[in-house]
Amino acid sequence: MEENDFVAIWLEETGNPAIERLSQLNLAIAAKAAAAIANNELTEQDLAIALDVNPDEIKRWLTGRHTFSMTIITEIAAKLEVLPE
Repeated sequence: MEENDFVAIWLEETGNPAIERLSQLNLAIAAKAAAAIANNELTEQDLAIALDVNPDEIKRWLTGRHTFSMTIITEIAAKLEVLPE
């Protein structure tokens, strides 16, 4: 890191609020999606079909090993009628 790289220094000292918020949103929507699957007696396969994605992708989402795009968050919210906090 360069001595005068103020952005990098600021990020190192304070973190990136946008990335932190996205991380929190990912965890929240994954938890809500998992609960919605359980409450609606859906399977991961059902969600994969509804969202037109590979079932393995659903597994990665629900275990927190993959982040959601805003498009996918919107689609999950619409399909499962859940809204991120």
